Amino acid sequence: MKETRLLMGMPITIELVDVTATRDDLDKIFTYFAWVDETFSTYKPTSEISRINRGEVLPVDYSDAMNTILTLSEQTKRDTHGYFDIRRAGKYDPSGIVKGWAIQQAAIMLSAAGLRNFYVDAGGDIQVAGYKDDHPWRIGIRNPFKRTEYIKVLALTEEGIATSGTAIRGQHIYDPYHPDRPLEDIVSLTVIGANVYEADRFATAAFAMGRRGIQFLEKLAGVEAYMVDAQARATFTSGFERYVFQQ
Repeated sequence: MKETRLLMGMPITIELVDVTATRDDLDKIFTYFAWVDETFSTYKPTSEISRINRGEVLPVDYSDAMNTILTLSEQTKRDTHGYFDIRRAGKYDPSGIVKGWAIQQAAIMLSAAGLRNFYVDAGGDIQVAGYKDDHPWRIGIRNPFKRTEYIKVLALTEEGIATSGTAIRGQHIYDPYHPDRPLEDIVSLTVIGANVYEADRFATAAFAMGRRGIQFLEKLAGVEAYMVDAQARATFTSGFERYVFQQ
């Protein structure tokens, strides 16, 4: 059972391969993503984050989900030496952490429903569980210079994967220490983590570090990464190759 819907300004694909999966399981997850969009989208004037940025909601009235995201954002800022920061020009933009968090929450919901083999993809950031056709899920890393090609195919089972880059959305990530300087050294950074939340937050922060991001990730426990620079050269962490699909 597989379906794609356009939510949160991106295609979201859910694939459930357990024989017990139902249409209701799919609908609940898509409904959840719609709620995430209504709460955290900076493009929707009625969202909670937009109302907070306009000063219409006081901290004492923030929702539990908002407090969770703000807390996780501060933790990630500390974990990345300040390279992850959702505040810019006095406004909050939590998009660098919300997507991975939401995918991970969706995976938790599916697991709680008794499902063991599934795939959740929101805009290229993915959480997989179990297997498909008795094999690990195969996930491709797109060539940032030619999006119709894959430069690596990975075999994942219980991991999350996230890619930060400029190929689709242009310069949307910034270096908090040099906010007016475009990030031009690297074009794509893919991170594999124990779950997609970890992969997503560290992919965003490491991309903001530029070429030094891959060195930061090499020292970080529990993640592996693959970086493509502006000259189309690849650099990857020491444990990355164990995830590469071998035919």
